[in-house]
Amino acid sequence: MRGKRRAPRPPIPWRSPWTPVVCLAGAAALGALMAVSSLVKQVVVIVDGQRTEVRAFAGTVRDVLAEAGVSVGYGDSVRPAAQEDVADGATIEVRHARPITLTLDGHTSRHLVTATNVGDALAELDLTPAAGRASAPPNDAVPLSGMRLTFYTRRKVYVVAGTARITSRTTARTVREVLRQNRVPLRRGYVVTPPLDSFPKDGTVITVAPPHTIPIRPDVMALDWQALAACLANGDPQAYNPDGPYYGMYQFSLPVWEAVGGMGLPSSWPVEEQTYRAQVLYQQMGDRWQTQWPTCGDRLTT
Repeated sequence: MRGKRRAPRPPIPWRSPWTPVVCLAGAAALGALMAVSSLVKQVVVIVDGQRTEVRAFAGTVRDVLAEAGVSVGYGDSVRPAAQEDVADGATIEVRHARPITLTLDGHTSRHLVTATNVGDALAELDLTPAAGRASAPPNDAVPLSGMRLTFYTRRKVYVVAGTARITSRTTARTVREVLRQNRVPLRRGYVVTPPLDSFPKDGTVITVAPPHTIPIRPDVMALDWQALAACLANGDPQAYNPDGPYYGMYQFSLPVWEAVGGMGLPSSWPVEEQTYRAQVLYQQMGDRWQTQWPTCGDRLTT
């Protein structure tokens, strides 16, 4: 009896004539994949504080930013520098420039900053928030479109009002604001120097004088008041003579000082106020003016 025939064996793939070709192609593809993978870099890009992780093939910072769609223009800050090479795992930080119109103590200028908030913008402009008063809080954002910023530095000014002497540390915008901060009353007709709406720079002396209701004639103003003061008291507005007693540049007695509208002590007032009261006295005395200054009166007309 004849035996059964065995079924043919299935072909074995690795015995195929194409097997070497397929293996070589796979190895080449795997090698190429590994080579490409070695070129890809993981990079962290921080743009104006926003962090993003990107995969890039680029070799330089500039190329990485271009692949990531990050534009860089004039005034922008890029770290590391745009031309530097990028390693895997690197961090690139970009801060875009923002225009700032700064008014500092009344003077306006224009700048570019890369800060994203007011406090950092002031630091870039060499200003310290604690050293003055800004028109916006330090934590406020600075938009890409820019902003206007006003800053008043803290200054030392002096107020002379009657017998009061006040030293004030202020960020005030005007003389009027300084007086308001120091609760100095402004009565009708009082004379304020410098003008109320002027800017009080560092070292300014603000005087508040009683009303100048009596006009001074031009011929009286033209007299040599400086020479008279030099003769009477060496031009010293704080001069004091106990014999009278007499006070100030023009050696007023208190009754005479009060008669011409003066307040407090003559020597407590600045030159301008003392001179005004002396001119009022001259006009009131008429032809007898020299009796007030018998020793030095002739200096007025020489």
